[in-house]
Amino acid sequence: MIRLQTLITSIFLLVILGSSKKLDLETEIEPESDTILDDMGDLDDVDDLDDLSLDEESSGNQVLQSTSKRVRMIFSVMASPNRIDILRILNSKGPLTYSELKSLAGFKSKKESGKFAYHLRKLLRQSLVALNKSERRYTITNLGKLVLSLARQIEERSIIESGKMYVRTSHDSIEEFNSQKIIQSLVREGSLPLELAQKITEEVENRIYKYQTAYLTGSLIRELVNSVLLEHGHEEYRHKLARVGLPTFEVQEMITNTENVDNGIEGLLFKTGQIVFAEHLLTSTLPKDIADAHLSGDLHITNLGLWSILPDAVFINVKTLIEDGIDLKGKSLGVCRIPSVKTLDHLSSALSMIIALISKEASQEVVMDDLIPLLSKYSKNLPELERKLVDSFTTSFTSIGYNKTSTVVSFRIPLGTEQKIVKTILSAYKTYAKLTPIPKIGLVIDYEKGRITDVSEILSEIITLGGKVVFAKHNISQKGIICPKNTTSTALHLGSLSINLPRLAFESNKDETYFRARLALLMKPALDSMALRNKSVSNLIRLAVNPILAANTQYMERATVSLVINLVGLHNAVYGILGFKNNKEGQEILYKVIETAVNIASKKGKELGINVIVTMTESDGSERFISLDGEKYGKNKVQEITSGLLNPDSTQEHTSLAISTETYSQGIVLNIGKISGLTGKSAEITECNKIGKTLNGGLLTRITIPKGTKTSEIKKVIEKGANITSSFKPVMQVSICGNCGFKDEKLDDKCPTCKSTYII
Repeated sequence: MIRLQTLITSIFLLVILGSSKKLDLETEIEPESDTILDDMGDLDDVDDLDDLSLDEESSGNQVLQSTSKRVRMIFSVMASPNRIDILRILNSKGPLTYSELKSLAGFKSKKESGKFAYHLRKLLRQSLVALNKSERRYTITNLGKLVLSLARQIEERSIIESGKMYVRTSHDSIEEFNSQKIIQSLVREGSLPLELAQKITEEVENRIYKYQTAYLTGSLIRELVNSVLLEHGHEEYRHKLARVGLPTFEVQEMITNTENVDNGIEGLLFKTGQIVFAEHLLTSTLPKDIADAHLSGDLHITNLGLWSILPDAVFINVKTLIEDGIDLKGKSLGVCRIPSVKTLDHLSSALSMIIALISKEASQEVVMDDLIPLLSKYSKNLPELERKLVDSFTTSFTSIGYNKTSTVVSFRIPLGTEQKIVKTILSAYKTYAKLTPIPKIGLVIDYEKGRITDVSEILSEIITLGGKVVFAKHNISQKGIICPKNTTSTALHLGSLSINLPRLAFESNKDETYFRARLALLMKPALDSMALRNKSVSNLIRLAVNPILAANTQYMERATVSLVINLVGLHNAVYGILGFKNNKEGQEILYKVIETAVNIASKKGKELGINVIVTMTESDGSERFISLDGEKYGKNKVQEITSGLLNPDSTQEHTSLAISTETYSQGIVLNIGKISGLTGKSAEITECNKIGKTLNGGLLTRITIPKGTKTSEIKKVIEKGANITSSFKPVMQVSICGNCGFKDEKLDDKCPTCKSTYII
């Protein structure tokens, strides 16, 4: 009661402070030929407001009388359900035109036009609704919102005190139980025939009254409906009506146990949201066969919660973005708009903002081109340019990431041009890598037209600091995915789908032909599902959910979209399960498997009208594949094929290929201990280069570098890798203090800075 009295008092104050000016109703309601007031004898009559002017000479008693009369008139307006509905529509839908509001309010026939106009006039007279004359749109006023809130509370309280059953809905309101709403939901959400919907609702209603439950929730009613549907064998309808979300217990666990949650409260919220979207993807979006294939381990989808929302990798031109100015239209209104870049300070701010913003528009990677041309006009003051770049890099990733690994934003640095600027960028990046425990910015060093020896020394130092560097003779991502050639604007890669080749091999009874047939049969529906993903992601971009990608329509018009299929465990499947040896015959089978995947991708791409590529790169699904395959075929059997050598006739110390005993093969991993003795004609390098050429999407070739390796040795590895391969990525683990962030490749048991033993 106290709350209601407070609200009524608030209405009094608003009325006293509000304008008493008589409204020009003829100009405030859009004229329609059929807007003629009908006989409104069934509606309330309200006195005009001419006598409510509060001039300076009015007594306090007159003010109170006038206010009291105004309040009575407002409550009279509230007495009409039609007018309450109009307020609710305006409150939820925002500014609407006359026609839009009329339609949403349910006044669709010409005969009802006069009635709608009458109700709208009442709301305008009491200043509950206002008209924006320039836009010709109606909005709810603050007084209207207060009245609507009061009406809702009165309605809820009356239901509770009546002793009737009431429902606490998902719209933060309490409503009297109405079985008709169940019927409407069944028809609208589940597409049930009306007769069946009525039958199901009747049974649900009987159960509710049988339980004599005075307190209902929307989720409880939905559970009862789904239970009845299952009992009657209507699983397909129940599937459509299922609620996605988290049990109360799991929510509480997430709140109280945050060890696995990064990035504070925002990370907790992101994790919760991704769980919901992941469940929605598996239950309602993906075709059932593909969802089952993921759950069973035939394939793996990374970042389920982001799959239908964001692209995995984006290739974009940073020079175009910044020179055109940062214009996010009506999105991200709290972000500064930079119309043009005229000074180095402007450039530094814009670059930092672009990195932070674009990192939110891809789930895994962003590669930005043309940084060097963007910086070329500032080459006269290189020391200042370096300082500004450090500022841009260090301040750009204070924003939240979507997951534990976060999105990596890399800059492509082509060698052979503007050598002074190249060295300035690398020097700035070195400082950034030193200051940042885990860098989220990377470098793509393109050595096609330049000498790697010119920068190998500083790059080796960057690698010892944990910097993310990949080398190639073309534009690739940190995962080794190739950007389509002749792409001058934006390229989007939709991947995150890896195929478990060992699983297919296990099911092929060592029949190589059947193995490849199973691969083709799995790829086709997988690509169909990815085509659906493309429509979903593209639609969100058009709606400017991703404001950077949508800032200029030309990006979407010129963008190249690629669907990416990733092959995991190829060597394990061919050499470990199918039984081929790592010789000429076995290698030919290896290439045939890749060729099969590429051919299927090409044919399916033409059918879908989308570029489809095949890659061999990292996947977080590899460990999951091993776990599921171990449960299905036996852990010992799986361990045999993961610990077995690519060449069974050799020993591990005599091979240049490193074998992981914990995961299936992902791309190619070269042993640093043997790379110095390799040439371009070595069997390992020949195989690596041939696989890279056969794949049309990219091959990740990693060179693992042990902790404590000297920079001089890393320098040799970089120069050697550039001579014998077309792309490679040096990978070195750097120890970091989990307490203070200090890092050093020699950090082992205890941090020398804070003495903490928490080393990651």
